[in-house]
Amino acid sequence: MSSRKSARISAASLEAKENAVPEQTTKNVNASRKRKNPATEAAPSSKELSSGPSTPKRKRAAIPAPPPVTPTPSAIGLIAAPVPFGDMAPHAVNRLALPNGTNATLVTPETHRVVANKPLDQVSPSKVSKVKSTSGNILDEGVAHLIKVEPKLKPVIEKHPCHMFSPEGLAEEIDPFMSLTSGIISQQVSGAAAKSIKAKFVALFNTDEPDVALHKFPTPSQVCASKIEILRTAGLSQRKAEYVFGLAEKFNKGELTTSMLFTASYDEVLEELIKVRGLGKWSVEMFACFGLKRMDVFSTGDLGVQRGMAVLAGKNVSKLKASKAGKWKYMGEKEMEEMAEKFRPHRSLLMYYSWRVEDVDISSLGS
Repeated sequence: MSSRKSARISAASLEAKENAVPEQTTKNVNASRKRKNPATEAAPSSKELSSGPSTPKRKRAAIPAPPPVTPTPSAIGLIAAPVPFGDMAPHAVNRLALPNGTNATLVTPETHRVVANKPLDQVSPSKVSKVKSTSGNILDEGVAHLIKVEPKLKPVIEKHPCHMFSPEGLAEEIDPFMSLTSGIISQQVSGAAAKSIKAKFVALFNTDEPDVALHKFPTPSQVCASKIEILRTAGLSQRKAEYVFGLAEKFNKGELTTSMLFTASYDEVLEELIKVRGLGKWSVEMFACFGLKRMDVFSTGDLGVQRGMAVLAGKNVSKLKASKAGKWKYMGEKEMEEMAEKFRPHRSLLMYYSWRVEDVDISSLGS
């Protein structure tokens, strides 16, 4: 009995020894498996080396990004939007006009009191003969000056009539708070998105009016009575909601007023508005031009103006490329200012037509 058991144990022991894999062999196998893992393989095998170097793959040439689209066209539509006037447009009145002043018909955000230049029939008869520019002729004066300085602009002007400085355009009532708020809303978003956000923003303060056409833009005091969290539900980012709220506070506290914006010089307007969070130099320039309807505003930082001025200067803008820093620039600031100097005091019109100069072939019109 004991001899059989002893034989079985001996046989099992012998079989285990035959089937056992030495510890070193196991380590080698695992190491081999690790080396065959392409993710951890550090060097090519001798077979790969003997086959010669492989042809490196060619890198595809990077396609240069197209120049960014200037945000101006979509932003202008909101900045220059007049206060709703029902089904009828306001009646054009022949008023005094100032090439270096505000010519818009402004209204106060809270009371909707009209602030505008005097109608011509209210000017002292002794001073009427000295009046040169009126809301009825200031656009004609500006257009004539542009064509005289740069005849190539004539077909562009004929194709694109300028409404904002027309008698009808100058009669439209502009709420400066609505205009500046619209400018903030339109920053860094498409025109369609800006319109949608603005409509939702206005709807927040018209919950009792189901007809969207009858919605009224909120007053600064209404915005101040709201909360930033509520403003954000219209689609505003946290930062934009803070900007709009801060702007409303400026108007509500009297730090910004319609009267000041109407009577102040351009430099004073720029100095005051640039202090407001969310309003950069470009935003103030667009507001001064399309909101206040000042005739002599010129923005060197706007890509559309840069491109149009470059075309007028005879440059091939299709060959101009972005700088190494990735910033597009069609003309330098100094060159633009020197070129625009001769268009004073109607540089706002020059900007307006710079955005549209590529719509018309002016290459055959000479220098």
